Amino acid sequence: MDLLSDRQLYFGGGVALLAVLVALLTPLRDPLSEVPGPWYARWTDLPIKYLGLTGRKPIYIQTLHLKYGPIVRVSPREVYVADPAAAQQIHRIKKKFLKDPWYANFVSGQDSVFSARDVDVHRRHRKLLSAPLSEPGLKAFLPQVEAKVRLAIQRMGEEAETRGAADILKWWMFMATDVIGELSFGESFRMLEHGKMNQYGADLQAIGSFAALRTTFPFLFRLARVYNVPVPFMNKAKAASLRILSYAAESIQRHRTIVENEGSNARPTLLSKLYKAGDDETMTQNEMCGNAQSFIVAGSDTTSNTLTYLVWAVCRHPAVKAKLIKELEQLPDDFVYDDVKGLPYLDQVIDETLRLYPAAPSGLPRAVPPEGVELAGYHLPGGYTVSTQAYSLHLNDDAFPEPHVFNPERWEKPTRLMKDSFMPFGGDSRNCLGLHLALMELRLATTRFFRAFPNATVSGLDGMSDADMEAELYFLIIPKGHRCLIQLF
Repeated sequence: MDLLSDRQLYFGGGVALLAVLVALLTPLRDPLSEVPGPWYARWTDLPIKYLGLTGRKPIYIQTLHLKYGPIVRVSPREVYVADPAAAQQIHRIKKKFLKDPWYANFVSGQDSVFSARDVDVHRRHRKLLSAPLSEPGLKAFLPQVEAKVRLAIQRMGEEAETRGAADILKWWMFMATDVIGELSFGESFRMLEHGKMNQYGADLQAIGSFAALRTTFPFLFRLARVYNVPVPFMNKAKAASLRILSYAAESIQRHRTIVENEGSNARPTLLSKLYKAGDDETMTQNEMCGNAQSFIVAGSDTTSNTLTYLVWAVCRHPAVKAKLIKELEQLPDDFVYDDVKGLPYLDQVIDETLRLYPAAPSGLPRAVPPEGVELAGYHLPGGYTVSTQAYSLHLNDDAFPEPHVFNPERWEKPTRLMKDSFMPFGGDSRNCLGLHLALMELRLATTRFFRAFPNATVSGLDGMSDADMEAELYFLIIPKGHRCLIQLF
């Protein structure tokens, strides 16, 4: 008993001594000392790093906002902002808030329109890639998108007939990946046809898991690389990355050859106009591969997860489903995308899904400009990191009363505050380049699904429950059960 007491005494004394040493060694003037936040945020970022690996970080950040307010310190050098006006200031001021070095760790290798931190590099990439991804430019790809949507609906129906329900998450993922693969490389991955993930898809998942670790502990990976320390999962991820880049290079070169041989008769891709462009209006082979890889990553899980949550939420709200189906029934049998694009309630359902289940709910870190900045009543010095997360902005109860309720009608007459708080595709100056493609897929797929399966309901097959749909929030959202079974008939 005395021994136990002595140990407790030594432990307590050690903790006290450590606290004193930290206090003495910490600079007397902490530039972020006035920013509210949990006590540990002044000393360490380990709690936040841990939560990032468990898929709970955005939820925890939101609890901090509820406790401390619209600006909160989460680590020695990072603050989160949930004030809509401040968020607009961060994302709309060009050349001010550059992307944080975090992005270089998220996507290694060649700069892309997603990862480029340099403003001029990003502007150049965006200029070259924006035309085919604009609303007018996407008309050339509408037949491919429509064909994949129809095939996905067909495969869901086939599975439901034999199994009693369809795993819509699986089929939406196959559809979205096949779409962006064909648009990027001129050739589909054929996951819909084969009904299973191919090697490329498996490699993408491996890279995604690896990216989460690399962005959380970048220094460990640098040490392992510098000292050539063999780490099994790093070797696996490296092999997956090399296969992806090799596939991208081979596919782009193959399609370039087709274009050279067939000219205007060749099916276009998002990159094909760059093949014969002048030096100032094209990209290197490596840049094309880097951007194609970014397209695949950004255009697969994001769209499929959004569609999954949309169908699930609509099926759980009979009044919403009835109203949506009534609107969709007014379409002619031979409707085209322009008919769908003008449906108000469809867009309200999509917006509410993107609000409550944002595809990218996590923080978008930005570097505070060298001169510092005033945000939400606090001064942030240059060189520190400021982040906004859609998860918190979308739960702003001033903008969205009863924010946890799925209510598409709130978008009938959106207020200015609602618009400023709504960031499902990022901020203005660096928003998602593929948003028009995403909206095209969301509108077409939702319309085709509920016209084909108006009696769809959430299934209880194989123990499927709401617990399966609890959101895991990494950089992207994903249902905890990695499935969503829907009874179609």
